[in-house]
Amino acid sequence: MSEVYNWQLGRPMQYPYEERHPRQQFAFVFNINRCIACQTCTMACKSTWTFSRGQEYMYWNNVETKPFGGYPQNWDSKLLTMLEKENPYGQYWQDAPKTTHESPYGRFEGKTIFEAATKHYDETGPKRALGYLPTDDEWNAPNRHEESAKGTMWAKQDWGGSTQLPEHKVWYFYLQRLCNHCTYPGCLAACPRQAIYKRPEDGVVLIDQERCRGYRKCVEACPYKKAMYRSTSTTSEKCVACYPRLEGKDPEISPNGEPAETRCMASCPGRIRLQGLVNIDDAGRWVEDRWNPMYYLIRERLIALPIYPQFGTEPNGYYIPPRWVPRSYLQQMFGPGVQHAIEQYACPDRDLLNVLQLFRTTRQIIFRYETVPGKKVAEIEVTMPDGSTKVQEIHNDTVIGYNKFGVECVRTTVEEPTFERPAELHVNSI
Repeated sequence: MSEVYNWQLGRPMQYPYEERHPRQQFAFVFNINRCIACQTCTMACKSTWTFSRGQEYMYWNNVETKPFGGYPQNWDSKLLTMLEKENPYGQYWQDAPKTTHESPYGRFEGKTIFEAATKHYDETGPKRALGYLPTDDEWNAPNRHEESAKGTMWAKQDWGGSTQLPEHKVWYFYLQRLCNHCTYPGCLAACPRQAIYKRPEDGVVLIDQERCRGYRKCVEACPYKKAMYRSTSTTSEKCVACYPRLEGKDPEISPNGEPAETRCMASCPGRIRLQGLVNIDDAGRWVEDRWNPMYYLIRERLIALPIYPQFGTEPNGYYIPPRWVPRSYLQQMFGPGVQHAIEQYACPDRDLLNVLQLFRTTRQIIFRYETVPGKKVAEIEVTMPDGSTKVQEIHNDTVIGYNKFGVECVRTTVEEPTFERPAELHVNSI
C-alpha cells in the first residue's frame, strides 16, 4: 500500500498504487433539486452503449429514488454496514476549526474501503478494497421502490402540515448515477490483471477488453457498483464517459474538434447536469481556475459535493443536495458540507446565480465563462433553512460560455426571454 492524499477526506490515506494523475480530470455536477426522474438520460445511454446481448441488465447511467431505491438494490447501505462493522463507531467526520483548500469539508477519521480491507483475503491474497458481489436478484429491478417515500405516521390533524422547508416529514428524492471516474478507483485497485486504467489526457477510467478475464474483482470493489460483468464476452464493462465526444470526434456537434458533453448529460430535459474538464497539477491538486464553472461550483463555492466521499475513492461526480431532505441523511451521503451547500442554493448570490444558468445550455463542454452585467429586475425575500429571511437581488446579467478553443458556444441571460409569435402567421399565437 502507498500513501496518497485525498482532499475530500482532508487527510492522507492508503491506496494500492502510488500517486499518478492525469493532466485534466473529467468531472460533472448534478442539481438534484431539478431532477424529475424522466429517465431520458438513462435511455440515451442505454440506446448508445448497452443495447446488445449480455448487456440487458446494464444501466451505466440510472436514476434511482432514495432512500429505498438503488441499482443494484441496497448498494450503498450494504457497504456502509460493512464499513461500520470493520470500524465500529469510528466512521465519523472531525470538524476542522477552519477548513482549508486542502481539507474543505474537515477531516474524515474513519476507514476507507482500502484501509478496511487489510484483514480480508481471497484466492490472490489480501484484498485491496472492501466490497461485495451483488446477487442476481439485486440486479433484477432498476426501478424498484421508485417514488417510495420515507416518513412517520401523521396525526389526523396534521395532514398537509409537513411540506415546509427546511425538511419535509415525508420525503424522497431522485439520485442520478453513473461512473464517477474516481481519482483513486476501487475497480482499478482490485483488478489482478491491471486491465483498468485512467486515461492521462482526461482521467476517464476504462477497462482494457483484451486484458480483462472477467474475474469480477472490479464489480466487487467498486463501491458505487458501476463496473458490470457481461456473460456473453466474459469480461467486465462500465461507463466510458462517451470519450469519442470528449475527444471532439462527433462531426455534427464538434465540427472543429470541440469536446462535447456525454450522451446522458446532453439529453437532460430538466437542465440538471453540467459537465467539464479541470486542470490537474503534478501533485494531483486542482489548478485554481475561477472562471471554469466546474472549479467554481466544486472547489470555490463548495455548493456541489462528492457522493459518499468516505469510501475514499475521491469520486469526480458532484451533487447540489436537495433542500427538503433530513440533513442527517444528506450528511451521510455527501459529507459535512451539506448545510453550507443548501444555504447557498436557497439564496444564490449574483455570481452563483449566473453560473447556474449554464446547466444544459450547450452540448459543447464549457471551459470558461464570463458575465456581462445587466440591470436589476427583482428583489425577492427568501426564507433560509434556519428560518431567517434574506433579500435576494436578481440582475438580468448575460452569461457567456466558451469552448476549449476560446470560441463562444453559449450566450444566455438570467431572466428567461419571452417571444411573441406574429398572429398573422400562427393561429395559436399569444
